[in-house]
Amino acid sequence: MTATITIGWAIALIVLLAVRSELPADVRWWTWTCVTGLLMGLFGLWYVPVLKRRRARMAADRAGAVAAAGQEAQLSSGYESRDNGSNTVSSTETPGKSTRS
Repeated sequence: MTATITIGWAIALIVLLAVRSELPADVRWWTWTCVTGLLMGLFGLWYVPVLKRRRARMAADRAGAVAAAGQEAQLSSGYESRDNGSNTVSSTETPGKSTRS
């Protein structure tokens, strides 16, 4: 999307530069609008991948820190989880159903 808009600003700039001599003086500011749009688009095309890499690196660091803290807490407390990963629910845990007769 950013690349498409940036290309649009570049095309508009080329058109305005081509007809520059025919433009009235009060609308020549559009040339600078196109230049600004083009520069901002180029900056966005450069910055967005940098931002995504940084966020991915931060998420990986955060996940590593959480995993390390979890292992450390498990080792220090002596607690061992009995969860085997099963999604089976016992009859006493089934919501909405009574086990009383």
